[in-house]
Amino acid sequence: MIRDLATLALAMALTATSVSAEASWPASMFGLQSAAVSPDVRGPLPATAMTDGITEEWLLSRPEPTGDAQWECLTEAVYFEARGESLEGQIAVAEVILNRVDNPLYPRSVCGVVKQRGGGGCQFSYVCNGRTKMREKGAADLAGRIARAMLDGAPRILTGGATHFHTRAVRPSWSKRFPKTAAIGAHLFYRHPG
Repeated sequence: MIRDLATLALAMALTATSVSAEASWPASMFGLQSAAVSPDVRGPLPATAMTDGITEEWLLSRPEPTGDAQWECLTEAVYFEARGESLEGQIAVAEVILNRVDNPLYPRSVCGVVKQRGGGGCQFSYVCNGRTKMREKGAADLAGRIARAMLDGAPRILTGGATHFHTRAVRPSWSKRFPKTAAIGAHLFYRHPG
């Protein structure tokens, strides 16, 4: 039954997401194992490819990514917020940022979301810390490839529409009020209520 629900959720996410034909998404949606990803924090997901077949191998086979300021902002955010995470964890962070862009409660651009301030601080800690130099070349390249794929319309199927995340090491006050949607690696994901 869980596999059927996951397949249904995947199909719904795919129909709700516009994917460019030139993105050339991998044909296979099944076969990737991911014990680090769990829906609603209840246990491992079935063997469906939670990244819709997007693997590190596939990303590295694509042309070197380039882009505008929005791509640069998403690349930096993925790098600084999740470079030590699995591929799923890095994609999940990109999903949150893009989910915020699509939500009328947040700025309408990737850079606007990433650089948003409020409540006495920054939405993303690396922005307040002034970090902008990506020193790990391989991690920066992968972050850029993830950002390019996500901006080009890769399906957002990992976080259940999450607009927030935090590491397991902290517990922000909003985490008690927002519905938890996923646990991926060191991060917990939540959706803004309403």
